[in-house]
Amino acid sequence: MISHREKIAYGFGDTASNLIFQTVMLFLAFFYTDIFGISAATVGTMFLVVRLLDAITDPLMGFLADNTRTRFGQFRPYLIWLVIPFAVCSILAFTTPDLGDRGKVIYAYITYTMLMLAYTAINIPYSALGGAITKDPKERVSVQSYRFVFGMLGGLIVTLLTLPLVQWFGQGNRELGYQLTIAAMSAVGVLLFVLCFLGTKERVHPPADQQLKFKAALASVWKNDAMRTLAVVAVLLLCGIAIKNTLAIFYVKYYLVREDLITPFISLGMVGNILGVALAAPLVRFVDKVKAYKALQIIAALFSLAAFWVRPDQLVLAFVFYFLWSFFLQMATPMLWAKIADTVDLGQRNSGMRATGLVYASVVFFIKIGIAIGGAIAGWWLAFSGYQPNQEQTADAQLGILFAFTVLPAITSLLVAWVMRGYTLNNARVEEIANELSQQSR
Repeated sequence: MISHREKIAYGFGDTASNLIFQTVMLFLAFFYTDIFGISAATVGTMFLVVRLLDAITDPLMGFLADNTRTRFGQFRPYLIWLVIPFAVCSILAFTTPDLGDRGKVIYAYITYTMLMLAYTAINIPYSALGGAITKDPKERVSVQSYRFVFGMLGGLIVTLLTLPLVQWFGQGNRELGYQLTIAAMSAVGVLLFVLCFLGTKERVHPPADQQLKFKAALASVWKNDAMRTLAVVAVLLLCGIAIKNTLAIFYVKYYLVREDLITPFISLGMVGNILGVALAAPLVRFVDKVKAYKALQIIAALFSLAAFWVRPDQLVLAFVFYFLWSFFLQMATPMLWAKIADTVDLGQRNSGMRATGLVYASVVFFIKIGIAIGGAIAGWWLAFSGYQPNQEQTADAQLGILFAFTVLPAITSLLVAWVMRGYTLNNARVEEIANELSQQSR
């Protein structure tokens, strides 16, 4: 059994990540369009183009982590080595130098690229660390539940404090306010990553004589049918989440026409996230996590779709449906990350190679592709609908925001449930594979 203290320490790493990740998901598109002055279409394209680099950097980072050997382990050292570069890149991304239109776009591309590279370099080893803490399938769900409870607490800090801190730091200067707010959050993130490093231990190790070759290891990962299924799931799921999270502020400000409710709205969604992930571990004690995952996707889709018929004056319903979508969708999240660790075991059983970092890097790559596609769709959809920053929106623009915020995420969740029909690593098979690996290591 893994101690509660260690699970909390591991969760601190996701709190640190989410102080930046959730700020990017919830505020960066709005920051670029309404603060920095870049067009929505340009922002959407940038979100997609920059993420194409992940096709190269993610597998390379996973392979590098798999071949790292230090007295602190394979994955933990990266939390210390890269935390300062990650913090610096975060601050630069939310800095607004006085440049012309073309200069602003170039600066945004450069700093956003740097931020994504730094995020890749620290988050892939952090994610892989969750698969190295324990080999117990049920404990894996518990570890991931702690991770995402603390990760969503970081998100709650973002939703509750970002706009008030922007106002407090900036005193009317929103550009300065955003820069100092992200600097404060980055400082907290540095401390939390250090605590994560100090409080965790790697217990699951590759075979002592393993020498991974990049091409062979990558080929073994792609022969893993369960991993391929999770890759498709990751793209679809995060595409829907990115669309909804990117447009949440636009939905409240321009469809509900209640800019004063942005912070309560997105904060309530984050509370739903926290409660959902906290209940994941108790749920899988009674229900197979594959069946539970599919059912939760369908339930979340229904609540997102129902919100399409909510009128701007029905504020309570708008809040309730957003909370319930967040609650049920995020309840499934620890199950997804536990399943990634299961696919590592399957790959080792089938090929003899344990490529933990590369497997996590592959899934994280497809997660980021989903985020990139979702962010791009959100930006393009705003432009297509006739959105104009800081103005009263036309009926077509309002309908476009509503449709993308409610219907598109519902479609992606239903597609996720459909794709998961072919996923075969249920609880019984996972335990069988774990027993086989334990016997081989004796």
